[in-house]
Amino acid sequence: MRIVAALGGNALLKRGEPLEARTQESNIAAAAKQLATLTDAHELIVTHGNGPQVGLLALQSARMENLRPYPLDVLGAETEGMIGYVIERELRNCRPQREFATLLTQTLVDPGDPAFERPTKFVGAVYDDDAAAALGREFGWHFARDGAKLRRVVASPKPQRLFGTEVLRLLVERGVIVVCAGGGGIPVAYADCGQLIGVEAVIDKDLASAWIATELAADALVMLTDVDGVYDDWATAQQRLISQATTAELRDRRFAEGSMGPKVEAAIAFAQSGSGFAAIGSLDRVTDLVSGKCGTTIRR
Repeated sequence: MRIVAALGGNALLKRGEPLEARTQESNIAAAAKQLATLTDAHELIVTHGNGPQVGLLALQSARMENLRPYPLDVLGAETEGMIGYVIERELRNCRPQREFATLLTQTLVDPGDPAFERPTKFVGAVYDDDAAAALGREFGWHFARDGAKLRRVVASPKPQRLFGTEVLRLLVERGVIVVCAGGGGIPVAYADCGQLIGVEAVIDKDLASAWIATELAADALVMLTDVDGVYDDWATAQQRLISQATTAELRDRRFAEGSMGPKVEAAIAFAQSGSGFAAIGSLDRVTDLVSGKCGTTIRR
């Protein structure tokens, strides 16, 4: 099968862990061992999140005196290269006989997307109320609840197109394992003059992954996270795992914005293309997830 595997941010940095390079490298090494099991029998394209990393770089940039903060599109490019390098390195350690490539991916968005008026994408670390209020006053950032803490939220417009799809297709057809669309890709838009410009946003990596999976006619879009699937009535006494569902069964249900909501939306978008199925579940059981033995499987 041709599989697009989307690594959630938890694969890089678990909740509460320090934003240190060693911690992330250790987590990615563990994730790579799981992903490598897919490469023996399948074509593999790996995408990944970048929320904690791009938030950290934004904070570091904003703290530097006499320097205007770097825009989110540039920080997104930095995280694509940084995270992609470590994923590729650890996959190569698991499968040294294979060929790998990391692609910087630009994602086209609509500057008029209503998402710019209502930021929902979590980036960066978690803060208590006082620290978040201070950062909001200092930098004009917006925050929202993520569990018991607060995290910065930024605009997350819908991907309209990902550039470089044909290059990606050529690599995959030659047997190359590709890491791409990190953080959903670098957000760009066409200015009135017709030239591409960077955009102050972070794209949802699951929606971008669904776009890639559809364009490449993948057999499966697998979204890997730290929960074992999609639940009805999540975090309540009535919560229930949805093991199998059709797009029609999920379309009118509501899931948390900024977390499970985009995953379900991406699953529906891909499954409706008719190319294959989508699966959402734990990275630790990736082979079982692909075979439908665990997690949530969504079909048209």
